[in-house]
Amino acid sequence: MVTRYENSDQLQHFADRIRFHAIKAMHASKGGHVGGVLSLCELMAVLYGTVMNCDPENREDPDRDKVVLSKGHCGPALYSALALSGFFPKEELLTLNQNGGHLPSHCDMNKTPGIDMTTGSLGQGASTAAGMALGKKMLGRGGNIFLILGDGELNEGQVWEMAMFAKQHRLDNLIACVDWNHQQLDGYTADICDMGNIEAIFAAFGFEAVTVNGHDVKAVETAIRSALSAKNGKPKCIVLDTVKGKGWSLTEGRTGIHHIAITDEMMAEAEQEFAEKGVVNK
Repeated sequence: MVTRYENSDQLQHFADRIRFHAIKAMHASKGGHVGGVLSLCELMAVLYGTVMNCDPENREDPDRDKVVLSKGHCGPALYSALALSGFFPKEELLTLNQNGGHLPSHCDMNKTPGIDMTTGSLGQGASTAAGMALGKKMLGRGGNIFLILGDGELNEGQVWEMAMFAKQHRLDNLIACVDWNHQQLDGYTADICDMGNIEAIFAAFGFEAVTVNGHDVKAVETAIRSALSAKNGKPKCIVLDTVKGKGWSLTEGRTGIHHIAITDEMMAEAEQEFAEKGVVNK
């Protein structure tokens, strides 16, 4: 059975463990999309630690919840959450993006236990998530689809085609979570293609939308539970106000960290920093 965390302190500890093991995996892989991986860890902790109906021992349950990480290049955050939740041994995280392994740099449902949809080409995860949500409706199945989008990804027109589709088909079992970490590949989102008020845009497309602190596990949990309880024919959007590279002093809030190599020296510093949080080797 998957572990359930009973309070905010336990959830935050789980998020820190997810963060540390994701860093270890990217170090073993000689690099990764560190910034966007680390900004997702509190969301992953809440999803897999408390709110989702998703048990590694009952993966074929047609009524379970599913996750579509549309920003598939941030797979290490999801892989770490899955490993720590019992979907596969955490030692396998050290095989990230290596030949013969089952943890590619972008999520692949045909290779990794617990991955519900292959993703990587930005925007396409939005469409597949909406299709999955509609499929559950058509088959009369329970469960929800959690779609995770990046804020830079919102520049893709396919996201907004999905938004129109989701409203039209009253997909209130679709919960879009936007990782609003304010940066994308080449710099700040506001400087490249400013989306403005993301919550207001989704609301204009017919979503029930809210913005919360994406690193406050209690706020994230409250927003998701509210979305789950509102079966009112409206798809949901939770905008998570986050910090790129969150939780590691070498990367938090810095530019130029979209994809970096993690050296042995950097990993040693991370181990010392996370040891102080009581998460190393846990």
